[in-house]
Order: sequence, then structure tokens, then C-alpha cells
Amino acid sequence: MPDHDMNPSGFFDQVYDLVAQIPQGKVISYGQIARLLGRPRAARQVGWAMRRCPEGLPWQRVVMADGSITGGAFAARRRALLEMEGVPFTGDGKVNMAACRWIG
Repeated sequence: MPDHDMNPSGFFDQVYDLVAQIPQGKVISYGQIARLLGRPRAARQVGWAMRRCPEGLPWQRVVMADGSITGGAFAARRRALLEMEGVPFTGDGKVNMAACRWIG
């Protein structure tokens, strides 16, 4: 069994390595990250990793699959950071995933 299956921090490190690669102006979903890491059912674990995201990573670039912004008290900050990067939003306030989804 791979190390990241036995050690959540190993999986979290893989998430952080991938998030560090997301270019400015692009976004990716939690589920996309899970699929790219070979764990298609681990979107929730990606969310757990992102709650503990180290300083310096572009955490704002990880959103829900439908473009919704999560983050509770940080949702407004996340949106502001994405807007500063030129990420487009739809009329209902979601990220326009078709316009700026990062394939990875």
C-alpha cells in the first residue's frame, strides 16, 4: 500500500505540492486534485489538507467543482484574491470554471 494511504500527512504533502503549481489566474477543484493524485474519492481529504495549508501556497485557487467559494470567514478574502488575479466570476457569484480551470 502506498505511503500516503497509511500516512495522511504524506497525502497532504502531495496536495500541497500540486497546489503550489497552480498558475495565477487559474483554479482547480478539490475533486480534481484528488483525481490527479490517484485518489478520486478523496476530495474531502483534500479539503482537510487545505484547512491546514502552509503559508505561501495559493490556497485561494482551490474551489468547489461548481465554482463555489468555500472558506467560511475567508470566503470574501478568497474571492478578492481571485479577482485580483483576473479570475472571472459568473452572475451568481461562482468562479467561471470553464474559463479558468487548471487541468494540471
